[in-house]
Amino acid sequence: MATIKDVAKRAGVAISTVSYALNGSEKISENTRMKVLRAAKELNYKKNGFASDLKRTKTNTIALILSDLAGPYYSELTTGVQEITTAYGYDLIACSAQGGPQSTAVKFLREKRVDAAIILAHNISNEVITDSAREGFPIIVLDRHVENDHVIQIEVDNFQGGFEATDYLIKKGHKEVAFISGPANSHDSDLRLKGYITAMKEAGLKSAQRWVLHGDFTREGGYRATKMLILQGTLPSAVFYGNDEMAIGGMQAFKEKGIRIPEDISVVGFDDIELAEFTTPPLTTIKQPKYEAGALAMHLILQKLGGGEVNSYYKVATELIERESVK
Repeated sequence: MATIKDVAKRAGVAISTVSYALNGSEKISENTRMKVLRAAKELNYKKNGFASDLKRTKTNTIALILSDLAGPYYSELTTGVQEITTAYGYDLIACSAQGGPQSTAVKFLREKRVDAAIILAHNISNEVITDSAREGFPIIVLDRHVENDHVIQIEVDNFQGGFEATDYLIKKGHKEVAFISGPANSHDSDLRLKGYITAMKEAGLKSAQRWVLHGDFTREGGYRATKMLILQGTLPSAVFYGNDEMAIGGMQAFKEKGIRIPEDISVVGFDDIELAEFTTPPLTTIKQPKYEAGALAMHLILQKLGGGEVNSYYKVATELIERESVK
């Protein structure tokens, strides 16, 4: 088994430099860090996690790591985590995963500055997560797949939610349904798209390629995608947006063109953010159990820290919320 000395020799640097590189320290340049990481990978070097854990003391702190700290989606999730954390005498640190290997989030994971971590961030690699997770340091990931005995996965049933939204529109009489997806690399969006396609096929309807457009889970992305949809000339009778923020942006684009909702076109979103019931008209959407997912994640963390056994995978159901944006 390769040692830290072997890595230092391969990279042509001091042992302390290897330590800085592996722990995400800002004391070395990015070029040096990459050189060390390449050497470690070539030698199949693994940090001595057991030795690191002997030096680590209990912090009574849990890290909640998010893709970013903005956006309405995260507030209910954070509340669910925080209420359970506080009730059991733990502290919570919420941080962004922006910044790559030098981010605070990665340091929390690599250096075990907290007792456990809950991750809803796709800008932290699976490799960082699997290298950090071990017995005594549980990690929970939401809406992503990570193969590791010490990583617990909680996934919202995005496929079923996508199917349910589309099936609802079809049962309302809509045969031409567009879908505005999230980013191309989004696992959540991909499953919602598959649910949409499956519902259309089961109803004997075609999901026209020109009516499947990419957004980016932002209001601006939904606004731009809807503008492109309008420019095509012939509109579908309904649009299913991959999240509520895009739906709200899309509703604005329709209103600017005098296209009435739901009289001229029906709209369904996904997430059920707080603003959804205050749009004009109020938005029909698929509710994600964000608070419940956060509370479940924290309960599982407490159970693992207490030495209990938990499953490696949990799936939580979505719910259709009918309002006034569908005719």
